[in-house]
Amino acid sequence: MRAIKVLLVDDQQLMRQGLRKMLEIEDGIEVAGEAADGEEALLVAGECRPDVALVDARMPRMDGVELISHLSARHPGVASIVLSTFDEDDYIFGALRAGAVGYLLKDCTPEDLVDSVRRAGRGETVLASPVAARLVAEIRRTPPTPAVPAAPGDGARLSTREAQVAALIAAGASNREIAARLRLTEGTVKNHVSSLLRKFGLRDRTRLALHLKDTPDS
Repeated sequence: MRAIKVLLVDDQQLMRQGLRKMLEIEDGIEVAGEAADGEEALLVAGECRPDVALVDARMPRMDGVELISHLSARHPGVASIVLSTFDEDDYIFGALRAGAVGYLLKDCTPEDLVDSVRRAGRGETVLASPVAARLVAEIRRTPPTPAVPAAPGDGARLSTREAQVAALIAAGASNREIAARLRLTEGTVKNHVSSLLRKFGLRDRTRLALHLKDTPDS
């Protein structure tokens, strides 16, 4: 199995060195490159073609949110994870809207960091517990709508069941909670989530929840 190639982006050299040492001892993970800021990271990403980018939020010249936006446009196959000491809303929601698949705090355990890299490499979303709680709270501030308008670009409308699942995702419900609420199996819920992602042209559940939250009533 091919190793997950990781790009480390942090303006602190000691942090990059520590992350490199931590990740290089793990089977199936390769540190493919390093960068001290966003502008350098874009150049390095083009050369080393990483699978996952660990990105600091605050950096000179180009911060993490702007970098992730550029990475999403230029290298859509890169799964970006913010690794920061800051859990401010502007950074969290800005990074997720820019295309990040995860947001971790620098006080996370080495085990959690390694697990998050592996999960991001598999296409999963990874959020620190405080960040996930903040995201759910933000989503729940807006009541879910009973129906969702047609997905842009494909002209297809959502089925009644898809609309119900979408409304619960927007409310912050997990697949298990949705399954219990709608009396479905978790496998069926996952199929509906995959269909929603496809119809809205989105890559993961986090962006789907944010999109549904921001979608106006039909």
